[in-house]
Amino acid sequence: DYWAPTPPSTAGALAGALICCNLSASNIVVGKARERAMLAAAQSARAICAYVYSATGIGESTTDVAWDGQGLVHELGELLAESDRFTRSPDPAARLAIADVDGERLLQERTRVGTFNDAAALAGHPETRFRRIGFTHGEDVRDTGLRRAVRRFPFVPNDPAKRDADCYEAFNIQVEGLAKRLEATAAKTLVIGVSGGLDSTHALIVAAKAADRLGWDRGRILGFTMPGFATGEATKASAWALMRALGVTGEEIDIRPAARRLLADIGHSFADGEPTYDVTFENVQAGLRTDYLFRLANQRGGLVLGTGDLSELALGWCTYGVGDQMSHYAVNAGVPKTLIQFLIRWCIRTDQYDAATDQVLETILRQEISPELVPADAAGALQSTEAMIGPYALNDFFAHYVIRHGLAPSKIAFLAYHAWRDAEAGRWPADVPADARVAYDLPTIRHWLERFCTRFFQTSQFKRSALPNGPKVSAGGALSPRGDWRAPSDGTARVWLDEIAANLP
Repeated sequence: DYWAPTPPSTAGALAGALICCNLSASNIVVGKARERAMLAAAQSARAICAYVYSATGIGESTTDVAWDGQGLVHELGELLAESDRFTRSPDPAARLAIADVDGERLLQERTRVGTFNDAAALAGHPETRFRRIGFTHGEDVRDTGLRRAVRRFPFVPNDPAKRDADCYEAFNIQVEGLAKRLEATAAKTLVIGVSGGLDSTHALIVAAKAADRLGWDRGRILGFTMPGFATGEATKASAWALMRALGVTGEEIDIRPAARRLLADIGHSFADGEPTYDVTFENVQAGLRTDYLFRLANQRGGLVLGTGDLSELALGWCTYGVGDQMSHYAVNAGVPKTLIQFLIRWCIRTDQYDAATDQVLETILRQEISPELVPADAAGALQSTEAMIGPYALNDFFAHYVIRHGLAPSKIAFLAYHAWRDAEAGRWPADVPADARVAYDLPTIRHWLERFCTRFFQTSQFKRSALPNGPKVSAGGALSPRGDWRAPSDGTARVWLDEIAANLP
């Protein structure tokens, strides 16, 4: 089948087959197994199908050739299962390749790829020429588990070589996207708010690399740290340490006097000494920071570099308009939070910067994620982002299967449960710290999935509908209204919440 220039399975897929089976009388020679695997992966991706390959095994004549019994199951270019080769084991597990194929995923993908039906029409509608033979499936309705691996971090490969290759591409997509925007606008400077947190850290190191490639002196990058009412000394120290290590121009603007004046002008009770830490209190700080950055860019001939990431945009975890939702170029908008952590570790591991910078980056990676807008409580506990909106590991998992695959929430919960229910099962990307290798049970997954659906579908689309420019990075999708995600700003989450209620225990 797949050695032909026009494989017959292509016509089968265009006729509607979701699973294409190649029962092959292929003998084995050195290197042929790799070629088969490459062709099976390519055909499953090109034909948007599951491709099942079975080579002839032991028991055939070896007068002039030999046989290895290679078995492969691919889906959309991804290997789901493979059998042992050259085995005489009586154990069926060694001699068989068994996997669960996701037919819904294949149908969704064919619906999205407009050229699939175009190709079927060009081929003269092969569905009219194929024989269809019906049979009774004899479905086994018992719960036999899930026979396919589900990555905990869908934006990050488990394999170290693939992880590093993806990080290389993601980082350079961001760098070249920003470099082109700086060239096109003939900006004299690049203005960025540096908090000492993950997102601004990553945006700053991307900016430094873009400056290097353009031949800029890094001093043309203007970094501003703007402490507010809850800024921690540790994060502010990290912000300054990173700016010094990278050699950018650093300045500090204390926004508290301006924030107090604004809160007093609008009659907010905090101005009268009350500990009122509401959304207005938080957004006054976020808004002032962005206001300062835009006016500084006006004053110094610069572009404001956005730092918010894909995860925050999915959840609406940003301040609209005059806030961190807005910038001249949103360099992180296509990168989820979980990938940003791996990108920073990749920069350290591959010596993108000097030892002093690496040391600061290591410190920042160890910090808890916090917006630092509300002062610590009586026990000294800082505001925790993940305590309010859920673990980013789960939110990024949900976002991937919504944005890229459009799956029903109950199916997303099913996949999340199999990915996260046992911390000891399956593979972890090598860079995940030991204390982050946690498990989540189904009630926890459901709790955060319901909140994700509410935030994603109902309360935050208006922020995404007004996104500034920024590069798409991952095949997992982006949220620009000009690209992968178009949705009404006045939508409702009811249909998704009802589906969860109907189909989850």
